[in-house]
Amino acid sequence: MTVLRILLVAALALISALPLFAQQRAMPYRIAETGKSYKSLTDAVNKIGGGTGTIEVQPGIWRDCAVQEAGNITYRAVTPGTAILDGGVCEDKATLVLRGRSARVEGLIFQNIAVRDENGAGVRLERGDLTVVNSLFRDSQQGILTGEDRNGRIVIDKSSFSGLGLCASDCAHSIYIGDYGSLTVTRSRFEKGQGGHYVKSRAGRVTIADSSFDDSRGNGSNYMIDLPGGASGEITRNIFVQGQNKENWSAFIAVAAEGRAYSSAGLQIFGNDASLAPGVERATWFVANWSRDSIPLGENRLGKGLSAYDQR
Repeated sequence: MTVLRILLVAALALISALPLFAQQRAMPYRIAETGKSYKSLTDAVNKIGGGTGTIEVQPGIWRDCAVQEAGNITYRAVTPGTAILDGGVCEDKATLVLRGRSARVEGLIFQNIAVRDENGAGVRLERGDLTVVNSLFRDSQQGILTGEDRNGRIVIDKSSFSGLGLCASDCAHSIYIGDYGSLTVTRSRFEKGQGGHYVKSRAGRVTIADSSFDDSRGNGSNYMIDLPGGASGEITRNIFVQGQNKENWSAFIAVAAEGRAYSSAGLQIFGNDASLAPGVERATWFVANWSRDSIPLGENRLGKGLSAYDQR
């Protein structure tokens, strides 16, 4: 075969591959169970409908959103950390608006999400269970915002929340959980809060463990953990660093500051490491408790300027 013929064959092979490549780029969502791909996230969600399925998100930056009305859907990055949902909003609420039976989010990045009422979130959970694993929420008004579902369960593991929150007219938070059955946050990182709290939860039971709250570069942030109606459960083995630029620096953890919806007598707080960022000098409390319940603290490592407990 001459050199000219070899080059011609190679050129034809490249040309024939181009439409397939373009189609793959235009079809970023694939339902794993059927192998079929879709141009929009909404199309993929609607195809699963009330059933159970996994939507694989291809690497890339996608300005898209979807509303899940039913079923059990997993939203999974093909390669964790390379699938970015950038600024897409449905119903003037969030990138993913969830009101099915359950949803699972794996390996996705949510960023640049803002809406008119300043509650724009990566995930807006209105009912059902939610599991978030190995995902990143950044540079938005909120990371995760939920409604109320006392039968619902929320689990967040190995995920990061950065550059979130807002206190303009009302406050948005890195995570704001409504009156849910339970909230579990493990092995996760919170940093650079831009207002509000890092975790605000009205769930009756919480587990917040083995996570870090780095407020050293926060700007107008509030509590690291706010349980406004009280809660049972545990806050254990976390690292907390409070920064200089606070809207409210009076405590790291606040319990029942807005009333006593749940007993906090069973709340265990131990094994945590809390300190002020280098160069910050103030007197503050590790735990401030507004409830009538006694919360006996276990052993926590507290830095200079921190007192352990304030019964308010």
